[in-house]
Amino acid sequence: MNQNPIKSLSGLKREDFTKEVQGKPVDLFFLHNSAGNEVAITNYAGAIVAIMVPDRDGNYANVIQGHDNIDEKLTTQEPFLSTLIGRFGNRICKGKFTLDGTEYTLVCNNGANALHGGPTGFHTRVWDAEQIDGQTLHLHYHAADMEEGFPGNMEIDVVYTWTDENELKIEYKATTDKKTIVNLTNHGYFALAGLADPTPTIEDLVCEINADHYLPIDETSIPYGNIDKVAGTPFDFRTPKPVGRDIDMPGDEQVKNGAGYDHCFVLNKKEVGELSFAARIYEPHSGRTMEVYTTEPGVQVYTNNWGTGKKGTLGATYPRRSAICFEAQHFPDSPNQPYFPSTVLCPGEVYTQTTIYKFGVKK
Repeated sequence: MNQNPIKSLSGLKREDFTKEVQGKPVDLFFLHNSAGNEVAITNYAGAIVAIMVPDRDGNYANVIQGHDNIDEKLTTQEPFLSTLIGRFGNRICKGKFTLDGTEYTLVCNNGANALHGGPTGFHTRVWDAEQIDGQTLHLHYHAADMEEGFPGNMEIDVVYTWTDENELKIEYKATTDKKTIVNLTNHGYFALAGLADPTPTIEDLVCEINADHYLPIDETSIPYGNIDKVAGTPFDFRTPKPVGRDIDMPGDEQVKNGAGYDHCFVLNKKEVGELSFAARIYEPHSGRTMEVYTTEPGVQVYTNNWGTGKKGTLGATYPRRSAICFEAQHFPDSPNQPYFPSTVLCPGEVYTQTTIYKFGVKK
């Protein structure tokens, strides 16, 4: 059931996303809350293509990077742009991991490593979709045994809810019939200043991250395995500061390895799996704010260091560092790091995750 309005706040058109892909129907789904604010999602890749929220003067803008039609989404050179990610978000070293003595080999699509579930991961799949009501979209995907090299038939459900409090709530659930690994996330590219040609830099964003520690990485973006303190490093966002202040700190090996920020922050948690505050950003020119809450132990913060200025939604372009991502997840390369929280899922168990992106305005 699709309850799309005739005209959308974002200017996106349902007919531009209506197409058969992989033998399944692709569509565009609009969610509206009581304030009239809008989220638009396509069931191709579960991609969020619009989040329409006002600035301090009541002017609306789209604050997430995406595409305005399905054909551009299918042929983009930035395939992870604001999509669902799986079966394993982030990197697995050399595309290999071992379960119960069996070594599994994945496709390496990021230099020597496997990234975000591989080249045909969940970000390239058509999800079964049901619009539950005007504020809720349910997506389902069946991942076949050995799809992209991962064992087990997996059933994945994702529910997007756009609340009256301007919260985009994402709830994940997954089960398997064979021991496997799973690390799901959403790769939203947030641009609180609003999409434009060109979309403004995010280096002026004032950012706070609820993390005393982070994971240092090697030159291929694989964690060394140690968990380091953020104190005294460019990764200390415990007190709010502009994203651009330390992003290119001379002589810092870690910002060099990430070409900026592309690191997993270890979130401060009182209890494992609690839904708690992860991060907050404030865009000083528009007054828009976004808060992140998650049940996950980490959040990968990525400052679009490899953006190339490609064309996006309705004439917008996306230069380098014109968006910031907060990918709530377990840690990168966890299957090969015995001291990291486990990402193993067994038959009879249920993987769950809740992540919330809450939008507001600071006068």
